[in-house]
Amino acid sequence: MEIGDTLAENTRGSYLRSEGPLIAAVGVEDLIVIATPDAVLVASRHADQDVKKVVERLKASNHDTAVQTRRVYRPWGWYEGLHAGDRFQVKRLTVNPGGKLSLQKHFHRAEHWVVVNGTAEVHVDGVHKLIGENESVYIPLGAQHRLANPGKVPLNLIEVQSGAYLGEDDIVRFEDVYARA
Repeated sequence: MEIGDTLAENTRGSYLRSEGPLIAAVGVEDLIVIATPDAVLVASRHADQDVKKVVERLKASNHDTAVQTRRVYRPWGWYEGLHAGDRFQVKRLTVNPGGKLSLQKHFHRAEHWVVVNGTAEVHVDGVHKLIGENESVYIPLGAQHRLANPGKVPLNLIEVQSGAYLGEDDIVRFEDVYARA
């Protein structure tokens, strides 16, 4: 069985599933091959019950893959990391219709938001504006800001963070419709 971007040549009794890169299998039998954005699993069909042992080992070693996926879900939608380097990272955010991030600020990073599609309602230090597709806004370090989707379709944007520290715990929330601390 093949699901997603897969190619099998001279392959029998195998399960191939890709949620990301192409899987090409040549001359194999009785394999399970699953590729996601987070990990690749290759297992014998006869050892499929042993997958839980691998998961337990990943959890025991505190491996990132065992505790968090690339796509992180929030009450307002989700985000995923696309690229990270020294003093910067790039994320994709999808904000559901009616979704609203908390009014917040960061001590260690600035952000730049570029709308890919949809309409963003942006608040930066008391200034409110709507930005549309292919428009952007800069959020200076320490500025109070909020992002919301006033539209009827998902809002997709690219967020570029830059600064000395980019951890998710560098958030001071002032207001949050989802009652997060």
